[in-house]
This record gives sequence, structure tokens and C-alpha cells, in this order.
Amino acid sequence: MGVLNDLKNRGVQDILIIAKDNLSGFSEAIAAVFPQTEIQLCVIHQIRNSLKYVSYKDSKALVTDLKTIYKALTLEEAELNFEKFKEKWGSKYPLVIKSWERNWLELTAYFRYPEEIRRLIYTTNIVEGYHRQLRKICKTKTAYPTDDALRKIIYLATQEISKKWTMPIRDWGRCMSQLVIYFGDRLSSKLQ
Repeated sequence: MGVLNDLKNRGVQDILIIAKDNLSGFSEAIAAVFPQTEIQLCVIHQIRNSLKYVSYKDSKALVTDLKTIYKALTLEEAELNFEKFKEKWGSKYPLVIKSWERNWLELTAYFRYPEEIRRLIYTTNIVEGYHRQLRKICKTKTAYPTDDALRKIIYLATQEISKKWTMPIRDWGRCMSQLVIYFGDRLSSKLQ
């Protein structure tokens, strides 16, 4: 909640979609600070969490079956595939099933959007890649004389990392057009 309020205090007026990991209480905090925000739980995090309860010998087959759910073309197809998944794995891994059922609404939020936009929002891998690069830079030194020294290192590292962010997002023009349609005045007023 503190981070979200800090963003709001710094001028962020609205967030259209948030892709998040399964940090407890985060959805409630988002709803409190930015009530119109769509929340998408990171599918990759959900799969990783599911695999904690799965034996190694079953993990490959289970992940293959999960792909039929999150790569489905429609929400209805995903629901049908989830029912098949439950029939096959439910008795062996009930905790996995419960976790997917508990998080279903946030796991399937991206089905409201076309394929181009789905790829942008159903995972937090881009953010994780950035964090991985920061960890690589910070791990060589375990202690910093001040918090400000650490901030400076992170700032300089971000400057270097961002130089590599040159690839445009695939079909961005089409994505923007569709986002304007989905979010109407919330987005189009910002683009003028």
C-alpha cells in the first residue's frame, strides 16, 4: 500500500493493468489506491508455485497440461481445459487445484484482451529480468556505506540496463488502438 500511495503522490493518476506476483494483500492494496485497475496474476509465478507441490516425475506432464489452460484462445476454452486438468490431477495434487481455483479471476483477466495485448500482461518476466540484472550488479558488494550509495549504484545500473531496451514492442500500434477502445477516456485523454 505504501508503494502504491507513493506512486500516487508522485503523480500517477491511474493504472490500467497491473501484472503482479502472488504477494499477499497486494490485490487489496491495488483496489484501495487504484480501484479501476485490472489485476492480472503472473501465470509463470502461479506455475512455479504449483510445482512446489508436484513430484519431479510429474512436473513436465503437469506443466504441459497447464499450457492448455493459459494458452487457450478463449476463457471458455481455458475453463474447459481446467476442468480436464482437475479430472486428471485433482486427486493427486489437490493443493495445486485449490491454488488455481482461488486465483482464477486474476489468472484469467488477460482473456478479456486480444492476443497482442495478452502477451504484454500475463507475466511479470520483463520486470524479473530487470531485477536479475540489478542483483548481478549489486551482489559483488555485500555492504554499502550508506543507503544513498546503494541508490546511486542502482541508478547507474538502470542507466546502463535501459540502453539495451531498444526493441519496440511487437504490434504496438495495434495494441494502443485496442487499449484506447478498451479503456476509452481513461487512456485517450492522456494521449492528446
